[in-house]
Amino acid sequence: MQHEIEIEVRYCETDGQGIVHHANYFQYFELARVQMLKAAGHSYADLEREGYYLVVHNIRCRYRAPACFGDTLRLVIALERATSARQDHSYRVYREETLLAEGHSTIACVDRQGTVQRMPAVLMEMSAAATGASRAKP
Repeated sequence: MQHEIEIEVRYCETDGQGIVHHANYFQYFELARVQMLKAAGHSYADLEREGYYLVVHNIRCRYRAPACFGDTLRLVIALERATSARQDHSYRVYREETLLAEGHSTIACVDRQGTVQRMPAVLMEMSAAATGASRAKP
């Protein structure tokens, strides 16, 4: 499963040189995950009300070129791998055709107490469809 969003860089996301501060890429990645779920007809808020919390277990980013205030960025997110309790995503950030950053994250599913639990059925179905499997890997 792959999804794309556009982000216009705001002034408050930049440092003193007008370049996007590195920490903001992780916010962009989160926005992409939320929007991908929304595009599939679901919401993080509904999952949380049902007792499913999707937390970042691991995240990284490799920066290749700077983004600046006013740039329009295209962020491509892909669900790369899924198990019954986690999902691995990849991210690519572009300004036009220039690759600015690449990232990866592992998202775990926990309950209100922080105990690892199985992904809800709706995410298991999305994972299976995205990875081409009849069901997500255990």
